[in-house]
Amino acid sequence: MGRLFGTDGARGIANAELTCETAMAIGRAAAMVLLDNERRRPRVIIGKDTRQSCDMLEAAMAAGLCSVGADVTLIGVIPTPAVAYLVKYYKADAGVMISASHNPCEYNGIKIFNGEGYKLSDALEEEIESIVLDGSRTPPAPIGGGVGRVRYCTTAADDYVRHLLSTTDIDLRGMKIVVDCANGAASTTARKLFSALGADCIYINDQPDGTNINAGCGSTHMELLTDMVKNMKYSAGIAFDGDADRCLAVDEKGNLVDGDKIIAALALDMKQKGELDGGAAVVTVMSNLGLFRFCEEHGIIPVTTKVGDRYVLEEMLKNGYEIGGEQSGHIIFRNFATTGDGQLTSLRLLAMCRERDCRLSDVGDMMERYPQVMVNVKAEAEQKERFSADKALAALIDEAGKSLGKNGRILVRASGTEPLIRVMVEGRDLDNINKLAKSVADSIKKAIG
Repeated sequence: MGRLFGTDGARGIANAELTCETAMAIGRAAAMVLLDNERRRPRVIIGKDTRQSCDMLEAAMAAGLCSVGADVTLIGVIPTPAVAYLVKYYKADAGVMISASHNPCEYNGIKIFNGEGYKLSDALEEEIESIVLDGSRTPPAPIGGGVGRVRYCTTAADDYVRHLLSTTDIDLRGMKIVVDCANGAASTTARKLFSALGADCIYINDQPDGTNINAGCGSTHMELLTDMVKNMKYSAGIAFDGDADRCLAVDEKGNLVDGDKIIAALALDMKQKGELDGGAAVVTVMSNLGLFRFCEEHGIIPVTTKVGDRYVLEEMLKNGYEIGGEQSGHIIFRNFATTGDGQLTSLRLLAMCRERDCRLSDVGDMMERYPQVMVNVKAEAEQKERFSADKALAALIDEAGKSLGKNGRILVRASGTEPLIRVMVEGRDLDNINKLAKSVADSIKKAIG
């Protein structure tokens, strides 16, 4: 993880950690890097989610890009995967998404995609960081006609929805679905998408006001969606996060169908259809132990990476795998997208149910989910460094893992997107893993101060 960019772009509390000055500097540095690779004037699209600070950071980012000679097209409130798709569709040189994904409204972030719709490589992010933080190079300052211009696009949501519809011939007529838009970017696209497919939908949390994004709703807060689906006897519930790159589901009984269960079901479906390239599903070290057991039982290779969709995608591209993702619902379908796409995931999941004439609960029941406990320890950058260098802590965590035997495991990692160290413990005995997770977390708190 770099000094400015984490596992999912630059992120922090808007106007405190992620300031206008920083956004402008990132824009200037990004334009400078683009100028190195382009003979013509670079063109950049900028999308955003619904949080109030997006307008401020969008303006600063656009100003930075234009000041170095790049032209900018603002495409408005749009999901992150839409930016990844539209940057290539619009033949731009780069795409920027202003979003902090699943985080509360006070946070914001900047993600940059290259002209093919992939997140920037570590090398390019490091080059941008060096320009911003070290002043290693001075961006040019053109004048007159050399300054970039800002334009506006009003068709982005429709263009993206049209792309999603092109990936399937599913007909959702007769299917009753509750859709939770997290008061985020899906509020601009979900209704267009599901209406076109004929679904009978109730939309909730689709009235963003700038501060209610992810607030007690969406894929990080499933309680309301669960109650509505169960009590109203709907077929399914679909929840997105603030920038709609994640999707979680609720079956007709009110049970959670998380990213691991979605990956398991879709990977098996693809295998049975002969569509599972390489016979593998790419998952992260945070995936539930039950997913690994499921893969073993069904002859699917579980290829494991570090946490972060960029690492999942790297492995997929390297070896030609078709599906990969995270327990959080951040799932990538290589033949259709260059990043996680919550709405695409929901289409694939619902299409499988329709094709198999099965209920969503049948999908969820396919994989046994091992009890899993997560305890978060607050930690700033220096504390994360102390944690990483503490050999005694490493030995303690190793011993804790051995105590769980073959039917359990422990994973402790510093978050790349939040000021946290995450302690995750899995096993069949819920009481035991609760105690173990708390004990390890307490030891970390004492060690890092």
